[in-house]
Amino acid sequence: MQFSPKLPVPVFPLPNLVLFPDVVVPLHVFELRYRTMVRDALSGERVIAMGLLKPGWERGYEGSPEFYPIGCLARFEEVEWLPNDCYSLVVRGIARVAFGRIVREYPYRAARIELLPQEPCSEDDPLILSEKYALLELYRRLLPHPGPAPGESEPGATAKPGADLSYEALVSAVCMMVEAEPLEKLQLLGLDSVIERGRKVQEIAARRAHEQPPPTPGPGERN
Repeated sequence: MQFSPKLPVPVFPLPNLVLFPDVVVPLHVFELRYRTMVRDALSGERVIAMGLLKPGWERGYEGSPEFYPIGCLARFEEVEWLPNDCYSLVVRGIARVAFGRIVREYPYRAARIELLPQEPCSEDDPLILSEKYALLELYRRLLPHPGPAPGESEPGATAKPGADLSYEALVSAVCMMVEAEPLEKLQLLGLDSVIERGRKVQEIAARRAHEQPPPTPGPGERN
């Protein structure tokens, strides 16, 4: 994708969503300022930057509540204009970004951004192959149903879910799917090493599984 990080980018900060590169998510845009943002983005490079709002955002939401300095650049994959003048979007994360100077506040914020590099990794590296095998097991356990999951575009594309994903896309998908606090996910996004991110998300998943209470025995299952 051709994109100049020198251009200011519309910022769409949300309280609970952290987007990762290579992941596709749906968005429903209903606020007037963000409907304007969508129209402006459609007339430009069709990109926005997804951010995470800081705690206390409720007190100043109608204005300019603060958001964390790291986010994800997102490209519009699908755009549907709804009869109530809202938008139904499908966006794909394309790069981690650091937010710089805010160059516009109204009607929505736009900021300078810096694309954050990642440590390179090769799909043929034996270490990557080993890490991917373990992560695939977690990915399949987290799937809510056999339909498409984060990172997969078409249902039924492969016999085994996740098999067609690159290692980086697999890590991103698991980061989106795992049960974790938004700030915890933002910390994952901030890691420059994809391998480290993959290991950390497995640790989070293992901790969550350990914290969950055991299922209540049903009739006939008590000792």
